[in-house]
Amino acid sequence: MSRAPARKARAEPASVTLTADEVAFVRGLVIYEDAELLGLAKPAGLSSQGGRIAVHTLDELLWAFAKPGKARPRLIHRLDRDTSGVILAAKTKPAAGFLGKAMMARKIHKTYRAIVTPGAPEPRGGAIEVALRREEIGREAYMRVCPPDHADAEAAKTRYRTLAEAPGAALVELSPETGRMHQLRVHMASIGRPIAGDARYGGALVVAGHPVPRLMLHAAALSFPHPAGGTKRIEADVPADMRALAAALGLAERR
Repeated sequence: MSRAPARKARAEPASVTLTADEVAFVRGLVIYEDAELLGLAKPAGLSSQGGRIAVHTLDELLWAFAKPGKARPRLIHRLDRDTSGVILAAKTKPAAGFLGKAMMARKIHKTYRAIVTPGAPEPRGGAIEVALRREEIGREAYMRVCPPDHADAEAAKTRYRTLAEAPGAALVELSPETGRMHQLRVHMASIGRPIAGDARYGGALVVAGHPVPRLMLHAAALSFPHPAGGTKRIEADVPADMRALAAALGLAERR
C-alpha cells in the first residue's frame, strides 16, 4: 500500500526558555497531576505541537515542569489547535511507553462535545465508519473521505449521540474509536452535520444570528489505564465561549 513519504523529524531542542508568565500560564492549565502523569485543559488557539505561529506550543511549554537536568513531560496525544479540552502528558519514560501501548491498543477512550449544524444528525445516535485519506494543498493538510480500498485509505470510526437540539443546531457527544487527523470534523461533515466554526470543512460561522467564535469542538473527558494500575478518568469543563453559544442557541444538555 503506497503512503506519502515520511516527514523529516525536527531536531529536539535541549531545553526551551520560558518567561514567568508562560510558566504561570501552563501551570494554570493543570487539572490532574501525580508522580507519572499530567492532565491539562488545553485552551483553543494553542497548538499541541509544531505550530507555525511564533509562540511556544503546549509541547514546549511543558518545559515548565522539567526538573533540573531532566527531560520535560511528553504529550501522549494531540488536539487540533482550535480544539479545547483534556490532553495527557507522561512525566516518565515508563509512563510514556505504557500509555503509548495503551493508545495503540485503543484502550484510551476520548469523549468530545461539539455543536453541529443545521440540526440534529439523523439518526440521532449511531456510528460513522468511513475511511479517510490525507491530502496536502500547498502547506495545508486536509483529510478526505474515500473508499476503503483506496491506496491511502485509513480506517476510521466515530460513535455519536445527540445531547440537545434546537432549530438550526444540535449539541452532540462524539467518541472516536480511531485517532485519525481531523477525524471528528470530517466524519460529521460527511453526514451533513459539520461542526460549527469549522471553516475548513464547511462549518457555519454564524448560527441563528449568533457569530461562532471558533471551532466548537471540546475534548470533555479522557479515560485510560493508569501505569500504576486501575483506570483513571479526567474531565475538562466546557469553555465559556462554547457554553455561551450553546445557551444562546437553546442547547441545554439534559442531565
